[in-house]
Amino acid sequence: MIESPCIKVCKIDFDKNVCVGCGRTLTQIRCWSGYTPEERRLIMKWLEEKEESFATSSQKEDATD
Repeated sequence: MIESPCIKVCKIDFDKNVCVGCGRTLTQIRCWSGYTPEERRLIMKWLEEKEESFATSSQKEDATD
């Protein structure tokens, strides 16, 4: 089984060109099965960091409201 960040919430934000569920770009989704395990892990790490960064900036915005 191929490791994937997919959470089965497939909704595309066409303004940002990403899946709302997993955060991958349309290109990453399309090419996922062709990536090496290392490439997939790097993308998943990038997605985690992006999510953490978003959560941190959201918390800062909430604190200033």
